[in-house]
Amino acid sequence: MRMFTVALICGVLLAAASTAWAQTTVTESDLARLEATAQEIEKQAATLKATDPTLFAEVGKTLVSLREEITYLKVKLRREGAVTRDEYGNLRDRLETLRIRAQGQKVAATPVLDEPASRAWTVPVGTEIDVRLQTALNSGTAKAEDRFEGTTILDFTMGSDVVIPAGSVVRGFISSVRAAGRIDRRGSLTLSFDELRIGNTTHRLRASVQQAIDAKVGEDATRIGAGAAVGAIIGGILGGAKGALAGILIGGGGTIAATEGSDVNLPVGTILRLRVDQPIEIIVVK
Repeated sequence: MRMFTVALICGVLLAAASTAWAQTTVTESDLARLEATAQEIEKQAATLKATDPTLFAEVGKTLVSLREEITYLKVKLRREGAVTRDEYGNLRDRLETLRIRAQGQKVAATPVLDEPASRAWTVPVGTEIDVRLQTALNSGTAKAEDRFEGTTILDFTMGSDVVIPAGSVVRGFISSVRAAGRIDRRGSLTLSFDELRIGNTTHRLRASVQQAIDAKVGEDATRIGAGAAVGAIIGGILGGAKGALAGILIGGGGTIAATEGSDVNLPVGTILRLRVDQPIEIIVVK
């Protein structure tokens, strides 16, 4: 009986403490700490602009929304004289989550005994990869930061190893776009690539467009043969610039510009030859 009474008292005290914390007044100093965290996130995100534009944009968009909520709580505190601890805690936790995300992706590996053996390859700068576009792109309708993706056409091998299998997904975003206008009637697109997905694993990718081949030519090549034959055909087309997509010119940094008074149009199926601009580290666990 005595033990039951002690347990009951402890439970009541804990519940009272929890209720008291929930009812603790949120002060202007508390909200100022939230704003300080937001400023820290903004500084961290600035370093992502050059290294990971996609993450930079996502963090920036979320931060704008969270700052609006901070402003809302400030106004509520001033007008109503109270902000609940639940409101404050929820916003504080979401800001902390975003702060960690703004630090960028950090990969750490710790050796573990008896783990399966793994193989690692480094795809060097200058490597060329042929990708079939799965998203239609047009400089007249596209917007900066629009996402798109494609799939690799052929196996990329190093020695006897298939490092990047055909059908691997390549993702990117439009880093700049200009629609054809009345004065400068030539539209342009700059495509940036940031992800290579092999199976269930995503690898960081930095690459730029070197050539673009008409989708119909690629379809014809696929119908002519299979396997190595298709590789030889497509390789010959790209190497000899046959079947190049008409009406465009590809400049430095992967900028694709229209050569006539029109917008750049890249339909689904267009074959893009990419040049790897930073080494790709690929690790496969067997």
